[in-house]
Amino acid sequence: MTKDSFRTLPRGAIRLKARLHELYHGESRRSATFRFWHVLADAGVIAFFVAAPILRDSDVFLAIDYAIAAVLFLDLAARSAACGNVRAWMREPLVWLDGFILLTLLMPEYLANFGFLRAVKIWTLVHSNLFWRVIGGGRFDDTNVEDVTKAAATLATFVFMMTGLVYTWFLGHPGLNGYVDALYFTMTTLTTTGYGDITLPGTAGRLLSVVMMFAGIGLFLRLVGAVLRPRKVRFPCHSCGLQRHDLDAVHCKACGTLLNIPNDED
Repeated sequence: MTKDSFRTLPRGAIRLKARLHELYHGESRRSATFRFWHVLADAGVIAFFVAAPILRDSDVFLAIDYAIAAVLFLDLAARSAACGNVRAWMREPLVWLDGFILLTLLMPEYLANFGFLRAVKIWTLVHSNLFWRVIGGGRFDDTNVEDVTKAAATLATFVFMMTGLVYTWFLGHPGLNGYVDALYFTMTTLTTTGYGDITLPGTAGRLLSVVMMFAGIGLFLRLVGAVLRPRKVRFPCHSCGLQRHDLDAVHCKACGTLLNIPNDED
């Protein structure tokens, strides 16, 4: 955080910004504990989003919806206060995604048809720096574990987005009588199994099925590639810039420069 960001702030606001910055970006035990509970809360929010189509007609749905909206709003406000440059922070794609998710929570009646986009929260969580600082204390950053997890999260995000889309727009058509039916159709289409027992009507349904099949093939191949790819470590070569090297590499295979890759072995 820069000194310029404090110049016009009251002393109490300065202390609050410093405390929030320490919680979100610090290295203390208190910061680690806060980030752990933050990630856990995000996981709970995602679970609600996945179950939202089933809970929509229940009496407690709106209460939970608005409660989560309040939590997300406070989190966005705290993150903006914790950053050093608010303008740069607001240009981050993840912030815009969280902002749109917040809108769907604040206006569930008007934006109900876009509720399926809340599944993007899975992607934003796994692709956030906060998540990887918490998981394993940062030991899995820039490793094959991170690549596989992000690929799996991208696939899961797409599955639940498409399931929510099919459930919202095509519920009531022959064979589509509930959320499980929508999930079943999504998975059979993504894997190009195509049993044919459930089909989407009209040109829009056929086009959506084609998009799901093409995207499903690409996302599955990406996940398989991430799993089968030889394990590498990310360490930029200061000479040629090559990012990935063998785990036991001593020299860069591209330019031969001596590397000094850190590891946690005793």
